[in-house]
Amino acid sequence: MVKDGHNLYPKALHEFNISSVTVLQGDGGVGTVRQLNFTPANKDFSYVKERLDVIDEDNMVHKYAAIEGGSLGKKLSALNFELKFVHREEGGCALTWICNYETLPGAPDGETRVEEIKKMDDAMFKKIEEYLISNPDLYC
Repeated sequence: MVKDGHNLYPKALHEFNISSVTVLQGDGGVGTVRQLNFTPANKDFSYVKERLDVIDEDNMVHKYAAIEGGSLGKKLSALNFELKFVHREEGGCALTWICNYETLPGAPDGETRVEEIKKMDDAMFKKIEEYLISNPDLYC
């Protein structure tokens, strides 16, 4: 999901109108900039550019920031994410997802939009999980 999102997202998240992911800069490691492109069915925006800020494989932490597109400049001035995968004794892992954001002055109802983003991202994580479970040999 972190290092191969440019291949995984269009396959697993087509229901969320992601048409492609393009790596614009970098090799998939820290500093990589990628652009998530959306189909015209997404009425809010056509793309989001993200920068990978932290990939800590030992602690299974991934941090990234939206740097252009999406709600940036319209309703938000900053949007940062942290994902932490925690091993579960019974197998698999649990995901902790933290979203930090700053709304633009005068942006209407920022909390409602953030709740929408959380619900959408939760649904996206579920779709990725379903896709990976249904394709168990994909990353072996």
